[in-house]
Amino acid sequence: MNWGMKNRLSRIIKPGTGRCVMLAVDHGYFQGPTTGLVNLGETVNPLLPYADALMITRGAIRNWIDPSVDIPVILRVSGGQSILKELSNEIITTNIEDAIRINASAITCSVYVGGEFEKETIDNLSKLVDKGEKYGIPVLAVTAVGKEMARDARYLGLASRICVEIGAHVVKTYYTENFEKVVEACGNVPVVIAGGKKLPETEALQMSYNAVSEGAAGVDMGRNIFQSDSPVGMIKAVRAIVHDGMSAKDAYEIYEQEKK
Repeated sequence: MNWGMKNRLSRIIKPGTGRCVMLAVDHGYFQGPTTGLVNLGETVNPLLPYADALMITRGAIRNWIDPSVDIPVILRVSGGQSILKELSNEIITTNIEDAIRINASAITCSVYVGGEFEKETIDNLSKLVDKGEKYGIPVLAVTAVGKEMARDARYLGLASRICVEIGAHVVKTYYTENFEKVVEACGNVPVVIAGGKKLPETEALQMSYNAVSEGAAGVDMGRNIFQSDSPVGMIKAVRAIVHDGMSAKDAYEIYEQEKK
């Protein structure tokens, strides 16, 4: 891995702990004005001091995020379908030159292993890895899950390992029972978990604790933070688990205090 790529990764995954808290707000690229992100800037800007990285699209960052903010950007560069269509039918929507202009610390796309357009999304990842290697920009691969796909260790291990074999530098996948097997399948490539659909705060925090305890390098949460009744409290609580090793129970107290 070249110096520039190592440097970019170290901005996202903090060397002091080897972990990260990513804030995912790229939902609008296929969901439109998602609840909590209708006014993206109003929701996201108060959370930025507590996030290690921001996953976002180029249109959203240019419209709602102040360019003076000091946060690494993981730029979503795939899309091409909405929730009304087949989700796996993605293309690369942003070229590497625009990612460089935005000063992205990483670029990301979804890979739909088992989806109708599996081959095309793996091809997307392959091309991104080639571009990333050329310019020193790491690639985060998202193991996207369609409606009919299982979320067990066998499937997620398969999907994650394929992303690693294609060359992804970080893998984002779902937490599941026997999660350590998914981490093992990725070798030395860091694995972060997706928050997924909104859960009760206690469940989301317990999932975060379980994931890092079983080998995850961190979490990439969206709805479980920005759709919470105390988004700042929730991201502070997640951060305490990821970076400080706090229990889910103690982290929940942080959320409760901030909420009050």
